[in-house]
Amino acid sequence: MKELTKAEDQIMQILWMLEKGFVKDIMDHLPEPKPAYNTVSTIVRILEKKGFVGYKAYGKTHEYYPLIAKEKYTRFYLNNLVKGYFNGSFQNLVSFFAKENDLAVGDIDRLMKELENLKQQKP
Repeated sequence: MKELTKAEDQIMQILWMLEKGFVKDIMDHLPEPKPAYNTVSTIVRILEKKGFVGYKAYGKTHEYYPLIAKEKYTRFYLNNLVKGYFNGSFQNLVSFFAKENDLAVGDIDRLMKELENLKQQKP
């Protein structure tokens, strides 16, 4: 699996929320200023080539849907983040966020438990 660009991630977030939709439906959920229709269509086709999106054709129109579950991508992304920026250590990640966000001890404990659960669920 490849990491998504910011624009691709934005489109995937919308498709995960919608579960399926046409480019027009995706456009409806993008913030202003909205990109051009052709730009969104191109990004969706790139996501299709990357294996993130499938489609059902209705003549020349395509209805798109996610092929990768949001949870699966989240796990992949989080593991890459931890490996790339925190030397593979979830403790380093939590320590960083605790310092940056002045987290309470209970928040840190809950975060550590959630991260460990995610780590154990990886395929």
